[in-house]
Amino acid sequence: MSELRKDPIVERWVIIAAERGRRPSDFKPEPPPPTGGGCPFDGGMEAKTPPEVFAIRPGGGPPNSPGWEVRVVPNKFPALSTEGDVTHHGIGLLDWMTGVGAHEVVIESPSHDFNFALAPPEHMVLIFNAFIQRVQDLRGDVRFRHVIVFRNHGATAGASLSHPHSQLIALSITPEAVRQKLSASREYFMRKERCIFCDLIEQEMALPDRLIYANEHFVALSPFAARFPFEVHIFPRRHAHDFTVMDGDQKLALADCLQFVLRRYNEELSDPPYNLMLQTSPNLVPRPGRPDYWGTIQCDYHWHIEILPRLTKQAGFEWGTGFFINPVSPEAAAGFLRGDAPAAESETH
Repeated sequence: MSELRKDPIVERWVIIAAERGRRPSDFKPEPPPPTGGGCPFDGGMEAKTPPEVFAIRPGGGPPNSPGWEVRVVPNKFPALSTEGDVTHHGIGLLDWMTGVGAHEVVIESPSHDFNFALAPPEHMVLIFNAFIQRVQDLRGDVRFRHVIVFRNHGATAGASLSHPHSQLIALSITPEAVRQKLSASREYFMRKERCIFCDLIEQEMALPDRLIYANEHFVALSPFAARFPFEVHIFPRRHAHDFTVMDGDQKLALADCLQFVLRRYNEELSDPPYNLMLQTSPNLVPRPGRPDYWGTIQCDYHWHIEILPRLTKQAGFEWGTGFFINPVSPEAAAGFLRGDAPAAESETH
């Protein structure tokens, strides 16, 4: 029988329709994108992108030259503009503001055939370092309240170029999806003086029906109210509100945990398209007139990564209700990604 499950962090319901019994082979992969052929993100093609804002060049060299391992450039077609001030406007029920922000592309390797799931852990650390440098730099701009790091893998997931890359967007507001988590975290902490994410991790590791993988520093879970088949959330096992405070050992452990999940996707789901989102703390710079602006985040928020395979499509019911329908139970998905159970099995929670 189907179940309606409520996400334990935010007010969101999901229908787990496991009786549909879809197997991994039922999710048809998209055709592979074309490779090579003068891609502007390839090494040696630096003149085809906007001037870089950051790069990691172990051997040195001038900006916008070859020899880099990770490179960050402004998006050629940005969603927001870095120029101008943030101004608010409104007439009655209608509110709007200037579209000020930043939109950058993290080119993860000069190689067009770079594989994020199979890369050496040391190179993954370079990519994490680029994320950290750019998030910290953008937080220095008081206009920006939140920076989201995300990766669209595959055309179905929104990738417009096949060369492996991630993106960052800095926003002048806190997005509603982020605000819901921050508010729920704060309310829970005010009642129990504990982090809701820490409690969730402890509970899920004790069960452990939805545990996929864990190492010393990180854990990968199939969320109780997963919106998509084989959705995975990755958490630091010890409380931390901010992705940018990781040390070297934690970065290597994150690479290990993340790549375990992505390798399982590659091996068993034929390298599906997916969206990966890094959910970290918003900018904690004090705001004039808002002395309490997210002032408890260090205690109550817990940064994490969400990976959403794009194996199903949303239609009228989803858009009309805000519900998601997931044909694979999180317990079956976790067992499958662990390698010890077929994903079509339906298990109780």
